[in-house]
Amino acid sequence: MAIDLEVPRRFEQLVEQAHMVAAEVLRPISRKYDLAEHEYPKELDMLAAMIDGLEEGGSSSGAGAAGVSRASGNDDDGNRNGSNLASVLSVMEMCWGDVGLLLSLPRQGLGNSAIAAVADEDQKRRFAGKWAAMAITEPEAGSDSAAIRTTAVLDGDEYVLNGEKIYVTAGERAELVVVWASLDPDRGRAAIKSFVVPRSNPGLKLDRLEHKLGIRASDTAAFILDDCRVPKENLLGSPEIDTEKSFGGAMRTFDSTRPLVAAMAVGLTRACLERTGELLAEAGIEPDPDRPAGRQSAAAAALLEIEADYEAARLLTMEAAWMADNGKPNSLHASYAKAKAGRTCVDAALRCVELCGAAGLGEDELLEKWARDAKILDIFEGTQNIQLLIIARQLLGLSSAELK
Repeated sequence: MAIDLEVPRRFEQLVEQAHMVAAEVLRPISRKYDLAEHEYPKELDMLAAMIDGLEEGGSSSGAGAAGVSRASGNDDDGNRNGSNLASVLSVMEMCWGDVGLLLSLPRQGLGNSAIAAVADEDQKRRFAGKWAAMAITEPEAGSDSAAIRTTAVLDGDEYVLNGEKIYVTAGERAELVVVWASLDPDRGRAAIKSFVVPRSNPGLKLDRLEHKLGIRASDTAAFILDDCRVPKENLLGSPEIDTEKSFGGAMRTFDSTRPLVAAMAVGLTRACLERTGELLAEAGIEPDPDRPAGRQSAAAAALLEIEADYEAARLLTMEAAWMADNGKPNSLHASYAKAKAGRTCVDAALRCVELCGAAGLGEDELLEKWARDAKILDIFEGTQNIQLLIIARQLLGLSSAELK
């Protein structure tokens, strides 16, 4: 089975529609909600309703964070372009418009990805149409998810959750929060499970909203879980602690969400490249990919170098999504994509600001905003260093205990 990394014909209309939304809806209000931090972008309600209608009608091809799911089996005779690839392609276009606004879209949160990737059919029905955030990070457990200290203790037909969660994207606005907690801290990674907690649960207490460098349109919350009781049916995946499978279902979430975050970075990188190219062209600088770098201006050569990194990030992201659509293990490739796209996005945004000089720093251009937005895409869903560590472990065949 061979992968074709061109945009599949069946997704061309989806990509065109997503780009139109980015250009006509997101870009015009991008600066407005960057300045009005924590103010909900009401313009997104109509857009979210339109996406819901497309999904209900079956014409969205699974686009959006809620659309990701892993194909079962491995059909060597087929080549499936499914919901994961559709999602990353649409996310790339939307984040060409605005990353923070995409993260503010109702019912398209990273928690929706977790539910789509791990939940059973009954859970998918119960949580359908809800906006779900995802709560993993803790004050003493950032990139190391295995260090999670939030606990979940079974009490009759309910789990009782206690702990603290920080940096929860869309935490205040979401209707559900997917909380990662440990069934038994002494059992290590294998005991980490994810639980769907209604935002209205009295045991889930909003502590504060963060003021951030970038993606200001998206609210980022901190929560205290104080004897937070949830039905045992809200545990995603198996309740069994299987030391052979380590994180089990909880970690499978990352195989779906990391390509999505990589796609966000790819979209933002393209936005930076295109605008920088336009500004350089106005100054009489036209990069020529057919000429050696040494025979062009430094600015033109730099832009071509960034474009090469962008293309590599885009292809790695599409490959990771395609593997999920075709039932292939993609944990390594999801980290490839996230590591490459995250680093490329930050480097590209900062270099584009530098290439554009004063234009890159002013608020009359979005380049300075994109440079601020870029950094989070190299951090959440696993930092750059964590991705490189995961990649090294898999390539060398070493466990987390053997390579720290």
